[in-house]
Amino acid sequence: MAYCVSRFQTVRRPTREVAVGGVGVGGSNPIRIQSMTTSDTQDVAATVRQSIALAEVGCEIVRVTAPNVQAARCLRDIRAGLSAAGWGAVPLVADIHFLPQAAMEAVEHVEKVRINPGNYADKKRFAVRDYSEADYDRELLRLYEAFSPLVKRSKELGRSMRIGTNHGSLSDRIMNRYGDTPLGMVESALEFLRIAESHGFRDIILSMKSSNPKVMIEAYRLLVERMDAEDMHYPLHLGVTEAGDGEDGRIKGSIGIGSLLLDGLGDTIRVSLTEDSVYEIPVARAIADKAMSLWRGGASAGPAADSIDPYHFERRAAAALALGAAPVGPEHPPRVIVRVPAAAQAAAALGELASPRMKDTPAEGLLVPVADAADLETLRGALNGSASGPAFLVLEMAPGMLPAHVEPFLAAAGVPVVLMRRFAGAAQLGDWAGLARRTGNFVAVDASPTELEGLADAVRAAGDDRTIVTCSEASPAGGDHAVGAYRRIVEILSSARSRAPIWIRNTGGTCVRADSSFLSRLIEASMLTGGLLCDGVGDLVSIETEHDPARSARLSYNVLQGAGGRISKAEFVACPSCGRTLFDLQTTTQRIRAQTAHLKGVKIAIMGCIVNGPGEMADADFGYVGGAPSKINLYVGKQCVQYNIPQAEADARLIALIKEHRKWAEPEPARA
Repeated sequence: MAYCVSRFQTVRRPTREVAVGGVGVGGSNPIRIQSMTTSDTQDVAATVRQSIALAEVGCEIVRVTAPNVQAARCLRDIRAGLSAAGWGAVPLVADIHFLPQAAMEAVEHVEKVRINPGNYADKKRFAVRDYSEADYDRELLRLYEAFSPLVKRSKELGRSMRIGTNHGSLSDRIMNRYGDTPLGMVESALEFLRIAESHGFRDIILSMKSSNPKVMIEAYRLLVERMDAEDMHYPLHLGVTEAGDGEDGRIKGSIGIGSLLLDGLGDTIRVSLTEDSVYEIPVARAIADKAMSLWRGGASAGPAADSIDPYHFERRAAAALALGAAPVGPEHPPRVIVRVPAAAQAAAALGELASPRMKDTPAEGLLVPVADAADLETLRGALNGSASGPAFLVLEMAPGMLPAHVEPFLAAAGVPVVLMRRFAGAAQLGDWAGLARRTGNFVAVDASPTELEGLADAVRAAGDDRTIVTCSEASPAGGDHAVGAYRRIVEILSSARSRAPIWIRNTGGTCVRADSSFLSRLIEASMLTGGLLCDGVGDLVSIETEHDPARSARLSYNVLQGAGGRISKAEFVACPSCGRTLFDLQTTTQRIRAQTAHLKGVKIAIMGCIVNGPGEMADADFGYVGGAPSKINLYVGKQCVQYNIPQAEADARLIALIKEHRKWAEPEPARA
């Protein structure tokens, strides 16, 4: 059964409406925006101030942690303070981990309670044991007895609930039966959902969060498929947890949330950033607006599904292309192409891209528009005057250019050349493909899915080892979104038995509500490139909405890293602050990043507390986790190796640990 109505157009998944106080979620309501306070919940005045600040910038639902019964009691005064300040319409959500007693107190005071099925009445010990069917049934009975009182009281009071699975805090029971998998995340939620339904309680929203967008996307898709099979239609809360800060955090959130919203899934969202919570709201608002601008009513045109397995990541098996020092194919990472607006700017771009600061984010391909022979001569001069050039060139040929105009340039280019243009028909493509093969170069077919259908046989005839396929149309005809257009291209090539590599071009306007801001361009690139990479599609990428070639290259690499497609720097998994956090996450993350950002390929997790820390950072190389006030625990993978280190010593001890495991390199001296 398909998890969505269409993988080509955004047809919203129908759900039941769940009221969170006076705010409707799901049904015909818009996508709702959420965030979370970071203050100590028992500091009532500070939590009220933060809640008001969030509401003022457009947060529609505010979550507050309740780590213990004392904090849960404070929710009554926080609710009263928010109402007294004129913000009574803003619902509050109590965030509960570990303690059913805290949940039973919190439900008396707030409109919604979020529970984590991985640690509600469970403690994670990373224990390995075999569960017999009888053992498992006893565990489920224990859960029923622990969870039922909250379900019954929520129903009596008219409260709603979120069953929020976190990849990093699956119970040992789930881990031992299903492993650390999207299926395990789904089963964890369904256990609790079935208990709620047994009591006739259905005011429920579900979430499947992970710091890895691929895992998060697969888990939500699988959850919907499983719910549909059981005739369940609950709304979804979307989020990538522990996404980090800055550009990286925004990219990860946009990839995970945006990909699902394009598929019509998602009714409320949070963009988790290791920054002040108010900065999450504009990002979430922009993502939601872009998705809602694409919503279509009713059935979509064309098939609902395609040949890509949406539940298991597998990279598309594209043919290999010998593009000089940047070969393309399934054994290689996606290659980065940077576009210059005109041939006259190629010399300046080559100089900038050859600077030492671009060492880890090189422009492997340079895309240059070519209108006539003069542009080719200008480009030849730029290449001859450059100390180092790209691994390959892409010439974006104007309609009036003929193979005879280009052949002299190819003989002297010195690097492989990709000849790209829109082709009027199979004969024209054949002429250019013949030139490419004769001279040892390549041809790129820029076509919408409709155009590609008429060229598919010619693409196959041109040869998978010489051909690239791309689509520069941001909004192809027929109602497809840009991701849907590339999915159709995959199907057309598959039907034509072509394994031609696919180049993902970001030319702007993936969604209707696009603007010229950097945030908008970042979100668009993350949704298109990141979403396709998480589907296993994409052998070359370009982000062509940036006029600064160096910035375009850096953004391309950051999106690739966010999607797990290519590693170009250290990666930081950092949770957003909340009232459970045992140190200042923002300054700590920035401080550790400043000391370790040069460690290419090393993954460091910076976690405020133990709730999700040890699990969510399981695939990190090293972990820095709050263990007690002003005390840090250091991890290597899942293993805690140093306990209760004074925070003043923790940075140095972390670096020593990295050195001990031979993953340290001295940073290069700063260049003047």
